[in-house]
Amino acid sequence: MNLRLNDKRVVVSGGTRGIGRSIVETFLEEGAAVSFCARNAAEVSDTVRQLEGCGTVFGTTADVGDDAAVASWVDRAAEQLGGIDIAVANVSALAIPDTDENWAASLNVDIMGTVRLVKSAMPYLERSDAAAIVAISSVTGREADFASGPYGTAKTAIVGYIKGLAFHLAGVGIRANAVSPGNTFFPGGIWDGIKRDNPELYNDAVALNPTGHMGTPREVADAVVFLCSPRASRISGTNLVVDGALTRGIQL
Repeated sequence: MNLRLNDKRVVVSGGTRGIGRSIVETFLEEGAAVSFCARNAAEVSDTVRQLEGCGTVFGTTADVGDDAAVASWVDRAAEQLGGIDIAVANVSALAIPDTDENWAASLNVDIMGTVRLVKSAMPYLERSDAAAIVAISSVTGREADFASGPYGTAKTAIVGYIKGLAFHLAGVGIRANAVSPGNTFFPGGIWDGIKRDNPELYNDAVALNPTGHMGTPREVADAVVFLCSPRASRISGTNLVVDGALTRGIQL
């Protein structure tokens, strides 16, 4: 299927590792031009160097917890790309234990980081004829599990925020959707660390999934990129669960 993303202009927060990196790579494969941000300058530089042969890609060091940093990155991206058609909010603080610090981090990074990206990109999205927003939530935002608390609450809020955006922006032709991955494994990721440090929890998590294994970043990225594409022109306000049938609740 031709996703009709050739020459579309995309911003992705958290584009150097895991799901975010796969999102950047998949957009490039589809012919889009991408600007991503991440906090680690060395990782940003390395990612740009590794991907620059795949298409038009720019990287910026920015912390999504900082209003000015996000606004500066988005404005710079719009200048580099010649505008913005698609915004993907991917960054999470991954703040799971129930502490005051983790509540603050989840609110500032997961929720407000998403809001900051959307608000900064909105003037450019309003000028696009194929505007789309996707935010990465989690199955933990949909049902209670071991990560409920700061992380899970933030992920639930993201779905609610996106649903409201979809409703309010439909009249101006901007779509908004959420994607909720289940457990996703990649080297250096949270489940890689859990596998090493807490193998019992890791094995329990794998056993819960009917497929018998965790997902990959690319499997999530494919869903994100499709939802952002003109091929998904009638899909807005949805929360697409990508979890290998892990969750058992029925979405009505």
